Amino acid sequence: MTPARHLIRSALPLALGLLAAGAAAGADPPALKKGERIVFLGDSITEAGVRPKGYVTLVRAALAERHPDLGIEVVGAGVSGNKVPDLQRRLDRDVLAKKPTLVVVYIGINDIWHGEKDPARGTPKDKFEAGLKDVIGKVQGAGARVVLCTPSVIGEKKGGANALDAKLDEYAEVSRKVAKEAGAQLCDLRKAFADHLAKNNADDKDRGVLTGDRVHLNEAGNKLVADTILAAIDR
Repeated sequence: MTPARHLIRSALPLALGLLAAGAAAGADPPALKKGERIVFLGDSITEAGVRPKGYVTLVRAALAERHPDLGIEVVGAGVSGNKVPDLQRRLDRDVLAKKPTLVVVYIGINDIWHGEKDPARGTPKDKFEAGLKDVIGKVQGAGARVVLCTPSVIGEKKGGANALDAKLDEYAEVSRKVAKEAGAQLCDLRKAFADHLAKNNADDKDRGVLTGDRVHLNEAGNKLVADTILAAIDR
């Protein structure tokens, strides 16, 4: 091996590591390209996101207006009740088969919520973490990049007053850690919701500001999610 080739090969891991760190830390994403196919993978929030005022629809409309020449395709792949293990099971069929260039993963609510009364129905943190890594690794292995969203809210009271806030914060931190380690871009919906509610929930209501039922998005919630994701993928 020539010295020059050795230097190039030695530099590659460092360069890839720096790129990964930049993506996870919130560096500007790559510019969207012609023919992008963006798949939104998640649970009932994403399933509802394809409705006329849903966040997936809002992202599709915004990208079409901003980049009419790129022909960007936006696909919803949300299924009600899904948790991380469900995403693992249907990833090939519902995501990789669509040949995406970018996959936005918004998951975690049911992994926590479903285990509130029966822990066996939730997803333990170690399986949550391992499952996210599995999904991201397979998407990246297929040549697409990943934006990983932190779980948002189960109740809208401020200052950690909702029953599952502490657990949501723990799982959101797992998502942040996985994004950083996997070189995925992070979209911190948990923080975006907390910041918005701190400013706009003067009556400290547990629903009605961004959700209709403490979890599923109302019109304002869909707009906040769409705006936050757009800021992550198209700055």
